[in-house]
Amino acid sequence: MAGPGSQRRASRGASALLTAALLFATLGDVVRSEQQIPLSVVKLWASAFGGEIKSIAAKYSGSQLLQKKYKEYEKDVTIEEIDGLQLVKKLAKNMEEMFHKKSEAVRRLVEAAEEAHLKHEFDADLQYEYFNAVLINERDKDGNFLELGKEFILAPNDHFNNLPVNISLSDVQVPTNMYNKDPAIVNGVYWSESLNKVFVDNFDRDPSLIWQYFGSAKGFFRQYPGIKWEPDENGVIAFDCRNRKWYIQAATSPKDVVILVDVSGSMKGLRLTIAKQTVSSILDTLGDDDFFNIIAYNEELHYVEPCLNGTLVQADRTNKEHFREHLDKLFAKGIGMLDIALNEAFNILSDFNHTGQGSICSQAIMLITDGAVDTYDTIFAKYNWPDRKVRIFTYLIGREAAFADNLKWMACANKGFFTQISTLADVQENVMEYLHVLSRPKVIDQEHDVVWTEAYIDSTLANGQGPVLMTTVAMPVFSKQNETRSKGILLGVVGTDVPVKELLKTIPKYKLGIHGYAFAITNNGYILTHPELRPLYEEGKKRRKPNYSSVDLSEVEWEDRDDVLRNAMVNRKTGKFSMEVKKTVDKGKRVLVMTNDYYYTDIKGTPFSLGVALSRGHGKYFFRGNVTIEEGLHDLEHPDVSLADEWSYCNTDLHPEHRHLSQLEAIKLYLKGKEPLLQCDKELIQEVLFDAVVSAPIEAYWTSLALNKSENSDKGVEVAFLGTRTGLSRINLFVGAEQLTNQDFLKAGDKENIFNADHFPLWYRRAAEQIPGSFVYSIPFSTGTVNKSNVVTASTSIQLLDERKSPVVAAVGIQMKLEFFQRKFWTASRQCASLDGKCSISCDDETVNCYLIDNNGFILVSEDYTQTGDFFGEVEGAVMNKLLTMGSFKRITLYDYQAMCRANKESSDGAHGLLDPYNAFLAAIKWIMTELVLFLVEFNLCSWWHSDMTAKAQKLKQTLEPCDTEYPAFVSERTIKETSGNIACEDCSKSFVIQQIPSSNLFMVVVDSSCLCESVAPITMAPIEIRYIESLKCERLKAQKIRRRPESCHGFHPEENARECGGAPNLQAKMVLILLPLLLMLFSR
Repeated sequence: MAGPGSQRRASRGASALLTAALLFATLGDVVRSEQQIPLSVVKLWASAFGGEIKSIAAKYSGSQLLQKKYKEYEKDVTIEEIDGLQLVKKLAKNMEEMFHKKSEAVRRLVEAAEEAHLKHEFDADLQYEYFNAVLINERDKDGNFLELGKEFILAPNDHFNNLPVNISLSDVQVPTNMYNKDPAIVNGVYWSESLNKVFVDNFDRDPSLIWQYFGSAKGFFRQYPGIKWEPDENGVIAFDCRNRKWYIQAATSPKDVVILVDVSGSMKGLRLTIAKQTVSSILDTLGDDDFFNIIAYNEELHYVEPCLNGTLVQADRTNKEHFREHLDKLFAKGIGMLDIALNEAFNILSDFNHTGQGSICSQAIMLITDGAVDTYDTIFAKYNWPDRKVRIFTYLIGREAAFADNLKWMACANKGFFTQISTLADVQENVMEYLHVLSRPKVIDQEHDVVWTEAYIDSTLANGQGPVLMTTVAMPVFSKQNETRSKGILLGVVGTDVPVKELLKTIPKYKLGIHGYAFAITNNGYILTHPELRPLYEEGKKRRKPNYSSVDLSEVEWEDRDDVLRNAMVNRKTGKFSMEVKKTVDKGKRVLVMTNDYYYTDIKGTPFSLGVALSRGHGKYFFRGNVTIEEGLHDLEHPDVSLADEWSYCNTDLHPEHRHLSQLEAIKLYLKGKEPLLQCDKELIQEVLFDAVVSAPIEAYWTSLALNKSENSDKGVEVAFLGTRTGLSRINLFVGAEQLTNQDFLKAGDKENIFNADHFPLWYRRAAEQIPGSFVYSIPFSTGTVNKSNVVTASTSIQLLDERKSPVVAAVGIQMKLEFFQRKFWTASRQCASLDGKCSISCDDETVNCYLIDNNGFILVSEDYTQTGDFFGEVEGAVMNKLLTMGSFKRITLYDYQAMCRANKESSDGAHGLLDPYNAFLAAIKWIMTELVLFLVEFNLCSWWHSDMTAKAQKLKQTLEPCDTEYPAFVSERTIKETSGNIACEDCSKSFVIQQIPSSNLFMVVVDSSCLCESVAPITMAPIEIRYIESLKCERLKAQKIRRRPESCHGFHPEENARECGGAPNLQAKMVLILLPLLLMLFSR
């Protein structure tokens, strides 16, 4: 680009020595005087550039024509104020009906499963060839299908993101650590086969259903439609349905849990490793409705998190991960005093229950130890008998059975369960046993509570368009056989997934206005859907944030410091709340300050509450036009028309034959009466027709401009576009598609610049906040750290120019080459008001630097081309600081509670290696062999064998961790059109002039370059991590936000059979099974 900067550099070379000599000659004798920049000259430049660029933007966008056309239809238009409360109630009702349909599908599965099990008689010798999801379509070396791997027809299906599925049959996944042909599994698979016809029937009734499934208490997982599962690189499928939140929530009631871990000297080595893994597995089974604490004990008590002494905390992901990190600090020594630990656990549960903060349902103590010398019946008599409201679950670590009887007695006497864990491979299966005990009261009550999970990402359906967020509706399945009633046998859990986008389809975005949005939260205040939820972060490739499913509403609506809105919604109230908000746009670099009115109510039949945010001003009004169907259909046929595909004009999911239709195709068929089964939003379609008719003339206008070659001879303007409040878009190219500088603009992947399910395009939103008739100019920010954009986007809003209150009915704009835009600026900056043509100052002068910045302080034009897109404060810190002091710009502090920050963490390869199934098995073998030879040698082989697994050198590893950050954004003060100033620096005075460009969001800044003013630091927009002091960290851990408990609780039942309380496995038989492969391997060497 041939700007004045490059011209000046050519001339500087010849005179550099002369200039230097003059400077050094005068520096000692003359005090440098400040450079005076004439305000009138800068005003002339700004006016010339503003007039030129607005003329181009208005001409090529057709803004005046479109404004005129809407004005012509003014008599056919009515404007209504939106009743936010009425709107949110209607939306909640629509969602309630949609959710009810999903839960009814699940209820039909429950009835079918219980009926099938009732008719089935267990057969230990049953042989049944089922479709194993891992083995299907697999052949041996001779080309024959593997056992359980028969031919299973799979075909790509667009409803399932073109994954190959079988919509006629389900198939079965069995975890790698379980035997495919275990009699319990074979029998369960056999009787659950009857679910196939219900799966298909449900899908026929509601074609919007995604996955349907049955998770068995025995461990297998039946999924519809059938799909092939692929093991990981180790040949392992670690998925166990019983460890999923939907299973645990449906199977059990909320619970308060105290975990006691023995860290006496006898727990050294592998035993402590197994104990830690057992604790970690228990934490996996706790959800957001549960509360817990972990206490390690020897002769003293050691709270794993000392600051949480004497209380319980919510089992959200953040708290569980915090405790997991502290588990690594446990080490074994001393003598185990279990009586002290039990007393503490009972006191905590009692005290916490009285606060009313916990689950107020089930309570349990989990005891993890390698032995107990007593039954401690006096403690149980004091705290727990005769009601036995606190269940005791005991986990014996190691293979010795000497103390098994005491531990089993404790569990059986307190309605719990005893199990023995000898190896790491045993941990998960044994931990799961306690869930079946806690499910007994619910089973005996035969209460099929419907549960809904928080939002999570479905990795199966993930695609290039972004994460697929889901919620699951699930219900428990019980045994109805009379002889098992008192045992309370849980057969499993059935469920179906509901994509969050299904909720968004029920929301009429056109009714919410440009900045309006809908959102939903759970009973814990966590976000189910919100346009500000960012579940992924980018680090080479997109990854899930660890805590994405537990982002609290207060973390995105952070201006509500007192949680008024959040708490009202958690408490399922209906009402209204207003506050000033600071909404970031354009990758978080810009901010819009506005006042939002929030309307909220509960969604009946679910734990969710719904909210709607409407921005004050144009966002509160709805615009109705009226044209005939014939007129509208004619103008919808134009090839440049498109509609927001993520908006629901017509429901194309209800019938499979409609799924291939775009929204525009569906509307045309609906209006022509060719598809009577199509269900469409008549009100929205009427408005689409109106917008199509009013905006139609602009197509001919753009075409005439494109045909007039002399109008755009240098092809500086490349694209013209418009969008209306109904999601209708028109696009015109002034150059060939292959010649476009920005090939991604307005394409499906350009999410910020197209109509989405939850927001209007960026150029529309920014134009709406600009003064009517003026244009907003911007350079698109790239996702990388360096902005190398080479286009400028200009857009303006279209409003009814009368005295009535009106929404912004449309926005139009253009995209032009940056080089073209900058050339216009430099041409304007050479203009001069003097009669002799000799200017007192010019942007070509060495003594000044000229910039063009926008209302957020980003540079669009600079003599140094590499500064394009940079924040002005990073280049001219002293000037930006002065502008802030003078009030020309203001700093707005923003907070990001979903940030990811780099952190140095100690890591050990060994710690994670033990979690690998193969390493776990080898570790177990080494431990067993050590135990066998202990009587031969007086040497602690256990620690020697184990050292290579756990005693790896600690090293620092840089990782990305969730964190809170604070960062600034900057906005110009609209009332200030021009200003000048002087900055006193160390040895000079720096002058500058800032002048607004008319009819735009831009400012010309001319700065004295002879005074560097390096003593003033640059002003950056870099986020700063908020680091909490230790005492504040503790307070944050203890602080519990208001939450609403699930309405049902099944903690106890008088008919419960507590004699089913576990037992020691056959250790001798197990030892032979474990040692046999090892001995064969040794003898074969």
